[in-house]
Amino acid sequence: MAAKEIKKSPVNKSQKQGKRRVVKNSYSGKKKAVNKTTSKNNKKPSPARAKKATVKRTQARKTVRLPKDINITFLGGLNEIGKNITVYEYADEMLVVDCGLAFPDTSLLGVDAVIPDFTYLKENAAKIKAIIITHGHEDHIGGLPYLMKEINAPIYGTPLTVGLIEYKLKEHGIFDNCTLKKFNAGDILKIGKFEVECIHVNHSIPDAVAFAIKTGAGTIVQTGDFKIDNTPIDSDVINIPRFAELGAQGVLALLQDSTNAEKEGYTLSESLVGKTFEELFRDAGKKRIIVATFASNVHRIQQILNVAKSLKRKVVVMGRSMENIVKLGEELGYLKVSKGLLINQNEIKNYPDSKLVLICTGSQGEPMAALSKMALSEHRTVEVGANDYVIISSRPIPGNEKGIGNVINALMQHGADVIYENMYQTHVSGHACAEELKMMINLVKPKLFVPVHGEQKHLKKHAELAMSMGYKNKSILISENGESVNINSKGEVTKREKVEAGQIFIDGSGVGDVASIVLRDRSKLSAAGMVAVSAAIDNHSRYMLAGPEVISRGFVYVKENEKLMDTLAKKSEDDIRRYLNSKNYDLNALRTKIRDDISQLIYRETKRNPMILVIIMEV
Repeated sequence: MAAKEIKKSPVNKSQKQGKRRVVKNSYSGKKKAVNKTTSKNNKKPSPARAKKATVKRTQARKTVRLPKDINITFLGGLNEIGKNITVYEYADEMLVVDCGLAFPDTSLLGVDAVIPDFTYLKENAAKIKAIIITHGHEDHIGGLPYLMKEINAPIYGTPLTVGLIEYKLKEHGIFDNCTLKKFNAGDILKIGKFEVECIHVNHSIPDAVAFAIKTGAGTIVQTGDFKIDNTPIDSDVINIPRFAELGAQGVLALLQDSTNAEKEGYTLSESLVGKTFEELFRDAGKKRIIVATFASNVHRIQQILNVAKSLKRKVVVMGRSMENIVKLGEELGYLKVSKGLLINQNEIKNYPDSKLVLICTGSQGEPMAALSKMALSEHRTVEVGANDYVIISSRPIPGNEKGIGNVINALMQHGADVIYENMYQTHVSGHACAEELKMMINLVKPKLFVPVHGEQKHLKKHAELAMSMGYKNKSILISENGESVNINSKGEVTKREKVEAGQIFIDGSGVGDVASIVLRDRSKLSAAGMVAVSAAIDNHSRYMLAGPEVISRGFVYVKENEKLMDTLAKKSEDDIRRYLNSKNYDLNALRTKIRDDISQLIYRETKRNPMILVIIMEV
């Protein structure tokens, strides 16, 4: 793979608001020298020479003629939350937008994360010119380390996004083999036959952009995650004028974030959370304040720092991801931290509770996060008690409600005051609601509208919003993962052959080695436990040497069910003896017979279906 390449380029505010600079990469075509057919004294060329020059010009025109259609393949982010990744294919070149992961739900026992199936990208690795990233959230960058172990392509992102990606690649030990390139909002990237304009948008993380991807087929706008915030923390409002200009020039297709399509009205401004923090921090009185939020929400961290400083409280940052983002944000200028405001965990004992604010991870009830460890009295430096005032500044991700509830209950059992969910305005979304989505559609005026990033209900509702604005069914594409479509310059869609686009489970250090059958086994074990039957036989002398022994794990308490266990052992022994006395020599058939007989007997006695494991050893 290529050597690392990270070029520092300062954030230019004028670029965020529309002034664009062109950035070419090594994949861009070089300008061809112009063949001059006239002499230095400007004499008219001979007829033969003129004819030859005409032929050359005609051939040159033929070689640069590009197709008037483009292919889009969806590998993730449709009919699901997270795992966002989209592939554009034009003139035999590919451009990948985002590469995220999804967090497992309760049905994926033991799974740490879910990433896209990269089979299609691996099969077309030579065509991939670059991977461009809209912003630094896990559902848009979390899959990159796994993809970069398979292909060689440069990764483009804004400064904060690149910094977060760098942390990930270093954790996986592949940073030195990867190429990272920075751009700023307002830049135009020349990547092969693609021209990509990067447009500033508001989201719950700084440095978020939308892309206007330009080819001979037309311009496609992909918003990434966005909202329209008129009072953002960093004072950089979404670049609405540029979207309007693109709409006036003509847009072939709009791929738009659907996360909040079901919600009416407008998303509230992040600045409102700062006002809530001021009120809550004062209400806390002399109690120690603990705030749990997403590590990536730099704007919220900034507001916590501001309020803490105004109340003369010291701030402690807890959790590895939180510490990394604060360090990176301060280095890049996204966080303004007053000198002496931050202290480390070991200094907590030197200050009274009334002078402390703890910012930590764990707002989603993650078992290994700082807040969860505090709730379970497992944190090495913080012991939660009645003098703690805990603020959970986030909205539960679907599937995490139970985990968050458990943490809240545990904190309350320790006597802490806990502020969570809708009790106060401690969280606002980073995604556009219905009116903002309609505004973007009106600005961009695409020939084809494609809702992305959401479950089926979000995509359908988003499509209904477009239809309420006059779009017909033929101008709206609701797609699914694995679907590949061809779009011509008129906005007409032709479906291509589907590609492989499933889920790959990450379990510890294992990637893809946990299949659905393994998860079914885990589910069965968690629901009804396991019964194991073991024995040793001598097939030569047809004699049972040991056993059978019956072991229960997660099924019944053996000491209180000795009669049942003896019955299972006796049934297994009968099956083995019949086998030894028969003329057939089929050990697999014996295992199956014992498994079936034991399973039927257990269900008859207990109405349960534990996993049955039969181990017969030949000596």
